[in-house]
Amino acid sequence: MSDRKQEPGQTGTTIVPVILSGGSGTRLWPMSRASFPKQLWPLLSAQSLLQETALRARQVCFSPPVVVCNEEHRFLIAEQLREAGIESPKVLLEPVGRNSAPAIAAAALLVAEQDPQAILWLMAADAAITKPEALQDAMNRAVAGAEKGLVVTFGMKPTSPETGYGYIEVGQPIAGLEGISAVKAFREKPDAEQAELFVKSGDYLWNSGMFVFRADTLIREMEEHAPDVMEAVRAAFAARKGDLFFERLGIEEFKKVPDISIDYAVAERSSNVAVVPADLGWSDVGSWDALWDISKKDAEGNVAVGDVLIEDSHNSYVRSEKYLTAVAGVDDLVVVTTDDAVLVTHRDRAQDVKKIVDRLKKQKRPEAATHNRCYRPWGFYESLIQNDRFQVKRIVVQPGQKLSLQKHFHRAEHWIVVGGVALVTRDADNVLVRENESIYLPQGCVHRMENPGKIPLTLIEVQTGAYLGEDDIVRLEDTYNRA
Repeated sequence: MSDRKQEPGQTGTTIVPVILSGGSGTRLWPMSRASFPKQLWPLLSAQSLLQETALRARQVCFSPPVVVCNEEHRFLIAEQLREAGIESPKVLLEPVGRNSAPAIAAAALLVAEQDPQAILWLMAADAAITKPEALQDAMNRAVAGAEKGLVVTFGMKPTSPETGYGYIEVGQPIAGLEGISAVKAFREKPDAEQAELFVKSGDYLWNSGMFVFRADTLIREMEEHAPDVMEAVRAAFAARKGDLFFERLGIEEFKKVPDISIDYAVAERSSNVAVVPADLGWSDVGSWDALWDISKKDAEGNVAVGDVLIEDSHNSYVRSEKYLTAVAGVDDLVVVTTDDAVLVTHRDRAQDVKKIVDRLKKQKRPEAATHNRCYRPWGFYESLIQNDRFQVKRIVVQPGQKLSLQKHFHRAEHWIVVGGVALVTRDADNVLVRENESIYLPQGCVHRMENPGKIPLTLIEVQTGAYLGEDDIVRLEDTYNRA
């Protein structure tokens, strides 16, 4: 932004936000699931955590962000960035998850093509900062260190003996760089007793996972401390291909990349790492208890989101995504309802939500990973009724979008338009289907649905047949390059 404060030596510096959007946030189940994880949800405001992160970065940096994400979320992320007004982002696709170090290395290679000395501000898409007014000063200090060739991390001043975060042991101040100290050691997530000692000593900070460094510095550090990772990432980067408005890393090459975090690959091995102590109101929003902690509360300490009624209850987090949810006479609870699941837990046991997800996975329950509403590049669909030989769905197609040209071997479909207008391809025919009209698609016919209008197209789909699974789709042509 043009109003960014420039410190001496920083004039003309290119700062590129790098946003990592991976992980599934299972401790925030039933909202956060692999198909639609926590960074895509509006957990603290009307905007998603991803949108908040990108907008926060825009207030500090001049350059469009680089977002590293997986295949499944690419269209969701692109749409959310568009909705937030983020212009010209670069979206780098990981064919498979390989942790943070390979993702950061690929982003550094991408930025270095244009400017090897550009400074990267690395951050997760799913963290919160509740004191953004303190961010600019911390960034200026970090950038000053990065310009000197340091890998700079932000250490958050702890407000409690938190066992869910890693810690940074702060070393001596670095001469000539105000507000920057050497990192003495990184510490793993401690137990409660160790966390108490860390906080009381005053020598430890929470590890935020945010880093600031020059692109060439990160590449050099990776080559020195994790050469096998860097070599494999270079191969995947060299094999990358453009796909619509995405950059897709080489699939087979990236599968060979070791799985390792930036902490293990560089931060804990390098003597070139420094820390900026900061008080940004930072949280990784890693659990419902953490979300309660940073959310606005009523006079009784409750957080209520959605269609919620709370009676004679205290210090609870109650959220409803669809149905009226009422609680009475309870304290210190988390209650979350979605259209297919309800969670009730004590706030002190919020970390145990991950155990529930693990059990759901073992039972192969779809609720472990997917929501009833499934998003696609053209819009979304959700199941309304499902039985052995029929299923009823609501489908919403955004203006100007269209589904793939496809056919089914095991089912027939009946589409009833309830809002907007559909242009339907049925074998050799093109049929305009208006509101309150319907069309039948027999088993095996080649068909496609398109929204030629200016408002969302909404229709009810009735499927009938012996098998109704989503894998009974043979795509013959697809605008979005899906298999």
